[in-house]
Amino acid sequence: MNRRHCAAAAITLVCALGLLTLPAQAVAAPTPDSSPPPAASAPAASSGQASSERDLEEIRQEIETLYRKAGAATDAYNLAEEQAKKQSGEIVKLAKAIVDGQAKIAELKDRAGAQAREQYRNGGLPPGAQLVLSDDPQLFLDGINKVRTSQQANKTVLAQLTRTQEDLETYTQDASSNWQKLESNRVRQAEAKKKINARIAAAEKLESQLEKKERDRLRQLERDAANRAQSAWLATLPTPSTGVSGEATAAGRAAVAFASAQIGKPYVWGAAGPGSYDCSGLTSQAWAAAGRPIPRTSQEQWRLLPRIDIQDMRPGDLIIYHADASHVGMYVGDGAIVHSPRPGRHVTLAGAGSMKILGVVRPDK
Repeated sequence: MNRRHCAAAAITLVCALGLLTLPAQAVAAPTPDSSPPPAASAPAASSGQASSERDLEEIRQEIETLYRKAGAATDAYNLAEEQAKKQSGEIVKLAKAIVDGQAKIAELKDRAGAQAREQYRNGGLPPGAQLVLSDDPQLFLDGINKVRTSQQANKTVLAQLTRTQEDLETYTQDASSNWQKLESNRVRQAEAKKKINARIAAAEKLESQLEKKERDRLRQLERDAANRAQSAWLATLPTPSTGVSGEATAAGRAAVAFASAQIGKPYVWGAAGPGSYDCSGLTSQAWAAAGRPIPRTSQEQWRLLPRIDIQDMRPGDLIIYHADASHVGMYVGDGAIVHSPRPGRHVTLAGAGSMKILGVVRPDK
């Protein structure tokens, strides 16, 4: 193999090892949102007087929008993280293949060199060829067979050497391609992280400008909005008093049990347990605990898992929310979900219809 290929392989190995020493960062990507986060507008209470109900409702909607956009960016961050892990693993495999390929080439070259030295020691002829010159007919026939065997062995070594060199070139090209993908994923992670932090900071700033009684009223407005949405949703179902409660499978019951056991743990974007979760971190870990690994992000869960009619829901199914599939909760029966809502909140029970439902997917269908 020429020096250029050796150098490329060596560089790939160094890059791969460098990647593995980088600190890990906390994985369908949403439609890019290039617009900057809206500036946190000061509520009408800045003069010291209470904000009007209308002002607080506008603030509530603005905060909700900011957190939803942060959720979408979190999904993009998580997807990039999963893809980065995959590419890192592929680079490690390719680096090992390159090392193994180089060792095999060295072995084949040694074998070819041994054959060449043997031929040189016998005056340029292998032992079989020398026997061909014998006057003994039997030795002559034996010599013919040995010559053929030796020629075949030489061809085999050369063919193996050629194939191994070609494989090594492919490994090097693949490693370079995976390295580029990995770097692209890291750039996506960094961009998503900036958006997440900006949205959360803007939402927190809005809320921090309120007086305590206004913040309390804001929380009540959040609960009222969720209750109205839940009531409207229940009214569309065949059993409006309890929602939909199909019979769960054994795996579904295990997933529900895991998710329910996380109630009270804080939301942290990019987290997948054990001490904190974002929305899809909770659902993916719950189903992993049930023995059914599923995609990491809510958008990938929506894209890849089997979809079912909402009337056929059963505990363990995942409800995907909002038009961009940026939120997910696990249905637990009786019209309720377990979910990790947003920054500043904890894993909790909520009405399954308290947010705008995009659809339902079933991990164990």
